[in-house]
Amino acid sequence: MKRYTNATEYDNLNPSVVTIGTFDGVHIGHKKIIERLVESSQRNGLESVILTFFPHPRMVLQQDSNIKLINTIEERVQILEKTGLDTLVIHPFTKDFSRLSAGEYVQQMLIDALNVRHVIIGYDHRFGRNRNSNITDLASYGIQNNFTVEEISKQDIDDVAVSSTKIREALFDGDITKANKYLGYEFMLTGIVVKGKELGRKLNYPTANLFIEEQYKIIPKNGVYIVKSTIENRTYFGMMNIGTNPTVKGTHQTIETHFFDATFNLYDKKIQIQILKRIRDEKKFDSVKQLQDAMQQDEDFSRDYINSLV
Repeated sequence: MKRYTNATEYDNLNPSVVTIGTFDGVHIGHKKIIERLVESSQRNGLESVILTFFPHPRMVLQQDSNIKLINTIEERVQILEKTGLDTLVIHPFTKDFSRLSAGEYVQQMLIDALNVRHVIIGYDHRFGRNRNSNITDLASYGIQNNFTVEEISKQDIDDVAVSSTKIREALFDGDITKANKYLGYEFMLTGIVVKGKELGRKLNYPTANLFIEEQYKIIPKNGVYIVKSTIENRTYFGMMNIGTNPTVKGTHQTIETHFFDATFNLYDKKIQIQILKRIRDEKKFDSVKQLQDAMQQDEDFSRDYINSLV
């Protein structure tokens, strides 16, 4: 998959079939659209292109917005690379860009930059300044400029019964099982392992303390989770605590993972952790001993669950 960080960089010698959207999560509904895109490109000898934007428009137009996204932009790229897509264009979203009229947007982005011949788009797609134009307008531009528009109907979208909003809600609720079902893969957290207070080591549960730079990334509800990660080409399982460590008077949220049967030093390394199952809420225990006992129960439960996967 080729990747461009600006539509003007795209090598547009080959005409394209394009779909447009945020594609946050690249969930099973998105994959249905992408499959249609790839199939159309192969049938018609066109380049399959996703046009997406970053930062998210709400981050730019509503600067007080605390929108949280399912994927970081790099995670989104990673997932899209596995779909058979030819090209991903991540165009910068700015206030100036948002002021383009519908006609300017179609001319500059779809015709001049992407050499479009066919657009596959949702029935409710809006574009142009103040999002004033819709799919009917886009079809009219297509007639004038020699490209066709294929509508993804409301029924097609509703049949999947999944949306990025539903996945975000599941993650905020800690329902990782529902989120993973809708995503079609395990929700992931990607970050750098940094030094913490090393409290886990003192409890005989050393942990990798994950720092996620992208503040817009969704962090699931506080609690204890079963996780896995591929490190140096080997898969390790473990348990992760997301929370404030109230038993030891923690004051801010941390993401700490204890990997089973592992002795590596991960400090300053970038790792990606997939979340498999939620075990329980975070709890304030009356003593460190009670906390240790709970962690042992969490480990026993996790190992039993992991063994059931084999």
